[in-house]
Amino acid sequence: MSDAAIDLASHPLTRWTGPLGLPDFTAIADDQFSPVFDASLAVHEKEIEAIANDPAPATVENTLKALQLAGDALGRVSAVFWCRAGAHTNPQIQALEREIAPKMSRHYSAIYMNAALFARVDALYAARATLGLDTETERVLEKTWKGFVKSGAKLDDAGKKRLAAIGERLASLGAQFGQNVLADEAEWALFLDDGDELDGLPEFLRDAMAEAASARGQEGRFAVTLSRSIIEPFLTFSARRDLREKAFGAFTGRGQNGGATDNSALVKETLELRAEKAALLGYESFAALKLDDTMAKTPDAVMGLLEPVWDKAREKAAADKEELQRIAQEAGSNEAIAASDWRYWQEKLRARKYAFDEAELKPYLQLDRIIDACFDVATRLFGLTFEERKGVAAWHEDVRVFEVKNADGSHRATFLADYFNRSSKRSGAWMSSLEVGDKLDGVTSPIVYNVMNFAKPPKGQPALLSMDDARTLFHEFGHALHGMLSEATWPSVSGTGVSRDFVELPSQLYEHWLTVPEILEKHALHYRTGESMPKSLLDKMLAARTFNAGFATVEFTASALVDMEYHKRSKAPADPLAFEAEALRKLGMPAEIAMRHRTPHFLHVFSGDGYSAGYYSYMWSEVLDADAFSAFEETGDVFDAATAGKLRTHIYAAGGTRDPEDLYKAFRGKMPSPEAMMEKRGLV
Repeated sequence: MSDAAIDLASHPLTRWTGPLGLPDFTAIADDQFSPVFDASLAVHEKEIEAIANDPAPATVENTLKALQLAGDALGRVSAVFWCRAGAHTNPQIQALEREIAPKMSRHYSAIYMNAALFARVDALYAARATLGLDTETERVLEKTWKGFVKSGAKLDDAGKKRLAAIGERLASLGAQFGQNVLADEAEWALFLDDGDELDGLPEFLRDAMAEAASARGQEGRFAVTLSRSIIEPFLTFSARRDLREKAFGAFTGRGQNGGATDNSALVKETLELRAEKAALLGYESFAALKLDDTMAKTPDAVMGLLEPVWDKAREKAAADKEELQRIAQEAGSNEAIAASDWRYWQEKLRARKYAFDEAELKPYLQLDRIIDACFDVATRLFGLTFEERKGVAAWHEDVRVFEVKNADGSHRATFLADYFNRSSKRSGAWMSSLEVGDKLDGVTSPIVYNVMNFAKPPKGQPALLSMDDARTLFHEFGHALHGMLSEATWPSVSGTGVSRDFVELPSQLYEHWLTVPEILEKHALHYRTGESMPKSLLDKMLAARTFNAGFATVEFTASALVDMEYHKRSKAPADPLAFEAEALRKLGMPAEIAMRHRTPHFLHVFSGDGYSAGYYSYMWSEVLDADAFSAFEETGDVFDAATAGKLRTHIYAAGGTRDPEDLYKAFRGKMPSPEAMMEKRGLV
């Protein structure tokens, strides 16, 4: 089909006619993406040329607003495609991803390097103080101008050409990196048989492993996969040290297997190109470039947060290791604790200290009940209600669709949730949008989705979550609320359109309500008996919240520090993996703990640059979220209506309409210190 034959005004990829404003996924085929992308890119190019060559002087209406409204068809096909590429891919989609990623980079480089277009934006920016702009519009104008400058608008022709080439190549590298990790995760499984190979494994894990094996054509066997929902409980409960070691080696070795999916060369080239990009734009490092428009502002500020936390975490982990070694020896194990052993012996220690283990919690953490808990908290805080719309098609049969309504019953948003792991889905958990909410050209309702990777239960059985899974669900739903509650006028600052080290505040803060006793008492019901979690178990779980804080903080902070070490240098390391090892040695990384994300599979940092020089932001936001929840605790009611109203207005609804520090102060009255975060983590 030629581009000329495509009517973008009626195509199912660009005109969404499904229920609740969704695309009609039943009318979308994989071979439709490529021609629709080409047609949409061509239309967007014409729209940009019309803005750039407008003979009238630049105004907010004919330049800034026109830029934000241009490319509607391209935005729609992109939203559907990137959702599919992450949540339900296949070889055809992956081939197109490798083609589309550099093509999109090339397209947007041309826009940002369009001299006539930048002249109009520059004129507006220079005159901003005289235009009578409201705070949000002024912020959008500033962000737009900075976006052009950081994309090379002020470079000479040779510099523009080189920067565009770097961007295109980085897009290709990021796509390939992610696909390599997905391939390693999808292709590896450790098949076990009934008997001593299953020693120590609780029923819920055996069921999940049986389902995983069945899905891989190994009926009657049990599969350890690299999905966190299986690999982490396996490492926690398996009594077979040899099997733990084998599984752990595969998990930490993703992206570094020496074959076609090895990411070592891709990481090296990515770091080299990022350093070159920063230098071209006049920054001393890629970290300096990325942090320029964040709350932290500089690499030094980031290190000032991470280094004290690292020191406390190492001290705590060292003390914990001594205890683990002691209980291992008491159990007859004389080997030194290895990284593949830590979770196993930590669970034994937790059982000894707090008289419960993770397996006791699982029967009370049914997926459907935890979803209800998420919704219940949103109703209590913000008055939202959720109605599941059965039979509405999405990108996969497992996806659930909900209509979200305001307290008065009016439509607020559409929420889609894709909870279960499968080989066509990349690992991890995330939130994104098919449509952001804005008021620039009428009112647009948000269409937001969450993607998880929980182990799918056998047919007819409930999905049971770990506490970590349940926190992940609350976390990603916090991001979803950030998108759904937006009251921004401009789409570019709607919802999660905020600085990277502020975006995790709404999500991490929302996690706190999972462990509110009245929420657990209502929703943590035993999947067989329907009884509430016993108060004794709840008390033990809450008492153990900071158990293993040293391990959890070391594995996270090591990843954040290595990310920053890579990117705060003016020159990329010659051998990134040797550099990773040396950086960990200098930090004094405990041999018994692995980074949460080793370089060859660090998707946050190398599958695109979303969190590059930015993985620290989870901890930066944690400083804020610990303090923010204290605002509720100080009232004596964690659902206090007045505090919830301020939270909604200044954090969830505000998006990026104002400086994040101003927004936080408007909610809390002050900025917090890291002490509350370290206390919450159990490090002080």
